Amino acid sequence: RGASWAAAGMLGPIAEAHIDELDLLKLSNQSLARYPEWVDELETETEMSIGYRAEGTLIIGIEPDDAYQLRHAYDLQQDLGLNVEWLSGQEAREIEGALSPYVTAAIRCETDHQVDNRLMTQALQRAYQGRGGVLHQNSPVERIVIENGTATGIQTQDGFQGADVCILAAGCWSGQISGLPDTSIPPVRPVKGQMLALQMREDIMIKNVIRTVKARYPMPVYLVPRTDGRLIVGATTEEMGFDTDLTVGGIYELLHGACEAVPDIYELPLIETWTGLRPGSSDNAPILGKTPVENLIYATGHYRNGILLTPITAYEISKLILTGETSETIAPFHLDRFSKE
Repeated sequence: RGASWAAAGMLGPIAEAHIDELDLLKLSNQSLARYPEWVDELETETEMSIGYRAEGTLIIGIEPDDAYQLRHAYDLQQDLGLNVEWLSGQEAREIEGALSPYVTAAIRCETDHQVDNRLMTQALQRAYQGRGGVLHQNSPVERIVIENGTATGIQTQDGFQGADVCILAAGCWSGQISGLPDTSIPPVRPVKGQMLALQMREDIMIKNVIRTVKARYPMPVYLVPRTDGRLIVGATTEEMGFDTDLTVGGIYELLHGACEAVPDIYELPLIETWTGLRPGSSDNAPILGKTPVENLIYATGHYRNGILLTPITAYEISKLILTGETSETIAPFHLDRFSKE
């Protein structure tokens, strides 16, 4: 199971905004704007809920240094014209009563939402198969078959599958599939994340996504409440190759950071732990669009934003297949940007 299953499902372009990633911010906002219609269509077609929630996100500061970093982030968000609100610690606790009394300030990102990514991937599978799509499970791709500079299909352990168009969307394994010329190998690496889930109670029920500031020592954490009562806590960021081991240190730091933000969760049962491998490109932005190989398209390298970018990726890649034209929306994320470095 890949990053789509392991993720937290946060739809947070504002909380993730960075001055060096303005193209990514624009793409993320465009994708977020598509989410309500995307959810309605998917839930109607599959007759299942995918846990979309619009309560918003609180980025909190717990110590004086956190407040300084928080103010810096808020000023940047305002300069970028993003929809944010500065809150005192008391105002933040009025919105989310379980927050620590030591929370000094917060940024409210009302339009940063969430979705249950596991339910969403199940729904997408159901919709795909419902429209006649054939899903070959447990059939690893061994090679992309290229003849005279054109992709003609894929070789799996079950045989050759021909295709008019091949889309490489293999997450952190995208650069591991053989058959690609050197100029077309996507620079995608795995970035490990450890996560856990707690079971909330009626007297300890969080409504909003809660995030600590990025500069928080030893690492920032986030808490994502699900409609079924689970509370997702994540995530470490580790350059450990394809290692997926859970570690005492990783889980400890997650629990420590979460308890600092919401002390009452100390009493909640720990019900699940897992790891995921994010597909990070060389610049941590997605790789979208055409490649030097004819009929081979990339949709990979989404790093921390795969769930957020799902609607816009699906739309733009579909349009590319149908028209053959790369839109201005995804032009900054073309593979050839790495050859210009």
